[in-house]
Amino acid sequence: MSRLSEAFEKAQREGRAAFIAYITAGDPSPSKTGDIVQSLVSAGVDVIELGIPFSDPIADGPTNQAAAERALAAGTKLDDIFEIIREIRRFSQVPMVLFSYANPVLRRGISNFASEAAAAGADGLLFTDVPSEEMDRFAPALKRNGLDPIMLVTPTSDKKRIRAAARVGSGFLYLVSRLGVTGARSSLDEGLEELIARVRKSSRLPLAVGFGISTADQVGRIALKADGVVVGSAIVRLIAEMAEDEELLPALETFVRPMVEACRRRDAD
Repeated sequence: MSRLSEAFEKAQREGRAAFIAYITAGDPSPSKTGDIVQSLVSAGVDVIELGIPFSDPIADGPTNQAAAERALAAGTKLDDIFEIIREIRRFSQVPMVLFSYANPVLRRGISNFASEAAAAGADGLLFTDVPSEEMDRFAPALKRNGLDPIMLVTPTSDKKRIRAAARVGSGFLYLVSRLGVTGARSSLDEGLEELIARVRKSSRLPLAVGFGISTADQVGRIALKADGVVVGSAIVRLIAEMAEDEELLPALETFVRPMVEACRRRDAD
């Protein structure tokens, strides 16, 4: 059983949703990323998504775009990210999913990328710009190396597309909660519960919901219906605001812990 499967099964046994935190690898610097992950793990995060910085992140909003720019300006390369993962593996077995556009993977070579990522200790790969119809060129190399292909579905995905994503994917299915780019929002979209129910009918994979989730209240509401909740931009924004502050790490833990605890609200349901 993969670390991702174990994380979702553990959360299910404990009657809660898994909490997934997204950060950009190398932001504010490669040397700080491991410490940031350690703080998130201390706060109780179940899964880490590590974004691979890319120069043209079209699916990302301003917060994550700026994070990618900072990481690239800090000199972050793919080799640095693999080293970050190896560093994290020295203190934690938290599941780690690489979040990437196709270009950096293709530039490295699909087989090379998959083998190096797996050897470093990664658990999965999520593409922002590769639909299920085009995953045949990626999925075999990923699965050969024990990496889960994490597939995205959106509010406009029909039953056929959801089933195709569930067929090629493993680990969990990532449901984009609303149309548009990444970024924290003050409210959840109407109809999200209905959307979650619709996706569940076409997939048996654990279902994680992300995009636009930024508060413990929002996390708690989604945790009642989904198997996992993803928070990214709100965490990335805090890192940007406190990048040079020596209190960044405890502040991150303080910020994230209530969201982790909100995943347990289903206990009272």
